[in-house]
Amino acid sequence: MARWSPLALVVVLLAAVGLYGSTAAVAAAPLTVAQAIATQNGSSATVRGYVVGQPTATTTVIRSGYPNDYALALADSASTTSTSSMVYVQIPSAFRAAWGMRTNPSLLGKQIDVTGSLSAYFSHAGLTSPTAFAFAGTTPPTSTTTPPTTSAPPSGCIAYYATACDKQGAALKSALNSIIRNQTTLSYTQVWDALKATDQDPNNSANVILIYSGISRSKSLNGGDAGDWNREHVWPQSHGGFDTTDSIGTDLHHLRPEDVRVNADRGNLDFDNGGSAYPNAPGNYWDSDSWQPRDAVKGDVARMLFYMAVRYESGDQLDLELNDSVSNGSRPLMGKLSVLKQWNQQDPPDAAEKRRNQVIFDSYQRNRNPFIDNHLWVNSIWP
Repeated sequence: MARWSPLALVVVLLAAVGLYGSTAAVAAAPLTVAQAIATQNGSSATVRGYVVGQPTATTTVIRSGYPNDYALALADSASTTSTSSMVYVQIPSAFRAAWGMRTNPSLLGKQIDVTGSLSAYFSHAGLTSPTAFAFAGTTPPTSTTTPPTTSAPPSGCIAYYATACDKQGAALKSALNSIIRNQTTLSYTQVWDALKATDQDPNNSANVILIYSGISRSKSLNGGDAGDWNREHVWPQSHGGFDTTDSIGTDLHHLRPEDVRVNADRGNLDFDNGGSAYPNAPGNYWDSDSWQPRDAVKGDVARMLFYMAVRYESGDQLDLELNDSVSNGSRPLMGKLSVLKQWNQQDPPDAAEKRRNQVIFDSYQRNRNPFIDNHLWVNSIWP
């Protein structure tokens, strides 16, 4: 007759009453929208709710005429109209074709499950950087987007950012500055060839994509004549008076190709929403003191400025900073901070922006834009 050890007997007894675990994992039930609103702590969770529209501002959710595929709002009832009872969901580029409201207006009223980070979006209770979307009760699909040809950039706290990983606020800003400040400096002439690589059209290797216009133009048409593209300083040189013989004026993380005419008209304007439609680059708007870029690059512009404000601090040629003004003149300041934060959330980093960051790191400056790798750091430094 077999003899049982005391430990084996305990295991058998616990299993019999269901206390020793089983081979089948029990999936956690999705959170309700009310629970998600009450748990905005950055943790990952699946939230179940009804699609009730698209958020376009902190207190505005529209139910028709959707401007883009960047966000949707969930509520515990399909008839909810109060934004305080909604959670705003960011839609990364990989999911926009299937889950964006402009492309899929029939989603209104449907109950879905979304897995992401319980973090503010549009300065409102939100679910950011989702990894899965599915209709309620089905298996959530993950992104099938083909990865970029260069190695994938980090998602935040990996070895490159090791000294910043546990920091917040001013301490995080200082730590990131220490990490990214020792880049390889290019000459202004070298910038021409660098932009031909960093901004290459993925569908035509002979062309570059112009940042504001969105036009694909021949790499060979770089120069200063009408119809050429030149080197747009997203942080204008006149905002601080820096030149192109040092690291600020030749930093690729804020230089992009743009049509000569469009570049001149944007000039040194700060960034903000509003104005009149700009005739030479559809999707852009301008007035006497500000420029609004097309939707597809709003986040790109914001993250370039956040980078500059962290990279160039006291001890450099200039201390560049962001503020909530659009009347900064020649001061080393850029705005409008509140709008740039909104654009960072509205248009999260996509594959093209991540590829650009990687090319700059691998082939040119050997430093990264941390806000492309982890765009949520913006809210820690500029709460």
